[in-house]
Amino acid sequence: MNKKIAILAGDGIGPEVMAQAIRVLDAVAAKFEHKFDYVEALVGGAAYDHYQNHLPQETIDVCKGADAVLFGSVGGPVELQHEAKWANCEAKSILALRKAFNFNINLRKMTLYPEIAALSPLRPDLLKDGLDIVVFRELVGDVYFGEHTLDEKNGERHAFDSGEYTESQIRSIAEYAFNVARTRKNRIISVDKANVMAMSKLWRQVVGEVAKQNPDVACSDMLVDNCAMQLVKNPAQFDIILTSNLFGDIISDEVSVLSGSVGMMPSASFSPSGLALYEPAGGSAPDIANKNIANPIAQILSASLMLAYSFNMLTEANAIDEAIKATIVAGFRTGDIATKLGNETVVGTKEFTDQVIARL
Repeated sequence: MNKKIAILAGDGIGPEVMAQAIRVLDAVAAKFEHKFDYVEALVGGAAYDHYQNHLPQETIDVCKGADAVLFGSVGGPVELQHEAKWANCEAKSILALRKAFNFNINLRKMTLYPEIAALSPLRPDLLKDGLDIVVFRELVGDVYFGEHTLDEKNGERHAFDSGEYTESQIRSIAEYAFNVARTRKNRIISVDKANVMAMSKLWRQVVGEVAKQNPDVACSDMLVDNCAMQLVKNPAQFDIILTSNLFGDIISDEVSVLSGSVGMMPSASFSPSGLALYEPAGGSAPDIANKNIANPIAQILSASLMLAYSFNMLTEANAIDEAIKATIVAGFRTGDIATKLGNETVVGTKEFTDQVIARL
């Protein structure tokens, strides 16, 4: 099978972890007799250097011509955020890309392996069997796209934010989540604040309607404050979390830290057109760039998600996932996931990927 992949490596550690993901994809292509064509394009600060634009039309055109987009990370050092190259870099690149292609559904997947459970802030007894949680976050509604004002009213400072959802926006992500649930444990927890917010009341109504149309998938509702508590108290109860933009932003970050390192969490964003974008959930980490110490797992797992969800290469995606698991079981670690317990071998970005490829 031939597939064209848009490669947007970006800034910071993006290019070096992207290079490792491509090495793994090449190994998969050789093993399973596929052909992947990579078309590179600039984004973020790297694009600004060349185009004075964080998301040039040339990059958008490359994405339009691809079967999927594999994204790295964007952004620069905190102390340089005042410079034009880095000011609002994320909003002008990845957020603008999501808007340009109407990526309305975001999936983030957190896997905690028992071998590195000591890195998690949770008690070991809560993690004895590991964790595997998927968060579905709606991306184009909620307060992020509403009206925002900061002014004065009645002689004092005043702030106002508005948000909205339509039935079709909620139904789109709910139907997608129910389809994915059938490939996992047939279980969804829908998270909202329906006891207070009108948006959440509509969310619960529409998700409930979709649940009635999919009786083979168990679906329950949970208030977001309870969900935040339950993720710490009993995380094993969760398989798929389905939630809105604002709550998904917060909950997915909470889920990511349960694994002990943000370098472990891949994500995918889907559009109604069928195009999807795959990226690590972490940032560009410019302080560790080009030192061969970055964790490539999230970028490699993002490539695995691409194979599964965009190309329907389920066997190939599983091969990558199992190779990463086997590498961790064998004791190989990048520095951020070294527990300092038992027999571990701390290796660099490239060397860790060498071990993954060897196990493919």
